[in-house]
Amino acid sequence: MGTTAGAGALRLPGLHGYAVEFSPYCPGRVACAAAQYYGMAGAGGGAAGVTGNVAPHGRRRRLEIFDWNDGLFDVTWSENNENVLITCSGDGSLQIWDMAKTKGPLQVYKEHTLEAYSVDWSQTRGEQLVVSGSWDQTAKLWDPAVGKSLCTFKGHEGVIYSTIWSPHIPGCFASASGDQTLRIWDVKTLGAKLVIPAHQAEVLSCDWCKYDENLLVTGAVDCSLKGWDLRNVRQPVFVLLGHTYAIRRVKFSPFHATLLASCSYDFTVRFWDFSKPNTLLETVEHHTEFTCGLDLSLHNRGQV
Repeated sequence: MGTTAGAGALRLPGLHGYAVEFSPYCPGRVACAAAQYYGMAGAGGGAAGVTGNVAPHGRRRRLEIFDWNDGLFDVTWSENNENVLITCSGDGSLQIWDMAKTKGPLQVYKEHTLEAYSVDWSQTRGEQLVVSGSWDQTAKLWDPAVGKSLCTFKGHEGVIYSTIWSPHIPGCFASASGDQTLRIWDVKTLGAKLVIPAHQAEVLSCDWCKYDENLLVTGAVDCSLKGWDLRNVRQPVFVLLGHTYAIRRVKFSPFHATLLASCSYDFTVRFWDFSKPNTLLETVEHHTEFTCGLDLSLHNRGQV
């Protein structure tokens, strides 16, 4: 990436980060979903959603902390209001926050029966939909203006770790699960359109290519990243090896069709280009603990 030597930190004392997302509106603004005690349940367990500004070489400023009474595992920014974001938590609920109103969440949705581990706001025009994934093996569809879920998607036989909207196809999302599959869904039908046996291990993360509506990547406990062409899923189109522990999050670049980044329980962030003979571009070892969250800026090329 050419910029990792200039990395800086936003400190979250007493909290362990699970997910981080750049604002789609404000360059340098990030939100982090975090938990105390590595998200384990028990007395004193707490959480905060944190937003802050990160300048490439300037002072890091924490803007707001939103407290919740359970660990927060994922966060997504609204696509129609720069101050609104949604988090999901260990008590199975989703929380809508407004940075302009910091006294508590605007809305709480409590329908999942186990940990809500993933939440994503649709990026395609003409719809304002949110999808969540849970350890209760279901995904749920939400309209933030409606007080209850629109529908529930069942079919996974294990924990759902990741639910990600297609950036190309309205009403289409992917899910990754502990049942070792990647599944593609259409909100118009409750059953999965496609079930891909992606790994022989739990699949913890998935993402869509920003330049190819048929290309997704998965990251799994087997330490591998695999690319999948939805038109032919018998074999992966690429396999990326190098991580030494489970891959926690993978993201395609918003600027390069063949570049992606991954982070892992091996404490590293790695950058890849699956079009090159030597696919691993760089390994970054700035973190000293499990690296669970990862995002690439839409505004600043090379900022992660």
